[in-house]
Amino acid sequence: MFDTMTLTKATGAVCGSLLVYLFASWAADALYSTAPASHGGEEVAQAYTIDTGAEAPAEAVEEGPSFAEVFAAADPAAGEKVFGKCKACHKIDGSDSTGPHLNGVVNRAAASVGGFGYSDGMKAVTEPWTPEHLDAFLTNPKGLVAGTKMGFAGLPKVQDRANVIAYLATLQ
Repeated sequence: MFDTMTLTKATGAVCGSLLVYLFASWAADALYSTAPASHGGEEVAQAYTIDTGAEAPAEAVEEGPSFAEVFAAADPAAGEKVFGKCKACHKIDGSDSTGPHLNGVVNRAAASVGGFGYSDGMKAVTEPWTPEHLDAFLTNPKGLVAGTKMGFAGLPKVQDRANVIAYLATLQ
């Protein structure tokens, strides 16, 4: 069953496979090397520099309208659609879920829903949930309240934030 020819074939197959693996490893290192270029232990300097204009003085970036202007024209009906992203954790029927209920959240004191287990970071917030404070929180929840349990990344569009805050203001 095992003669010398079978043993030779098996050994050749193993050695051939290792050789293919070695060549593939060398090719991958050559193509996808992340080490800095060096020669003789010294880092190689770039031969020429391409001017990208990054050092040029930055021109004033035109900012959009302020939150107050956007909030004044906010659409609660559009905010109800945006609130669909919040429904996974928040309810508006007065009962708590993963997050506290959001009935009357606009101008309510932070961490004030009785019976809900707030994080220490949220308990430390002293400012009430004014529309401006809600805007800052909904932009980046973890950036404004360190240690919050809220895993939501935030709403990047100011119009979406204004609309959802206008919708929440109707739920008093």
